[in-house]
Amino acid sequence: MSSFAKIGLNSKVMEVHQLHNNELKDSNGVEQEVNGIDFLNTLFKTNDVWKQTFTDGTRKNYAGIGYTYDEDRDAF
Repeated sequence: MSSFAKIGLNSKVMEVHQLHNNELKDSNGVEQEVNGIDFLNTLFKTNDVWKQTFTDGTRKNYAGIGYTYDEDRDAF
């Protein structure tokens, strides 16, 4: 499973959703963050800002509602 945080005003995390990894795969079978973002925006019929969040320390912390995303550091 892959997790994505919806980023709202003031870079605050509004929601966190999990997707099956298959939703991220490109035509070569490689997972791409942009594919997850496109899937979520299509699903919710929006054009929101989403960032993938990880439990392994990538982007520092696993995002939760109310966390802040720092674009300069690419971190939660």
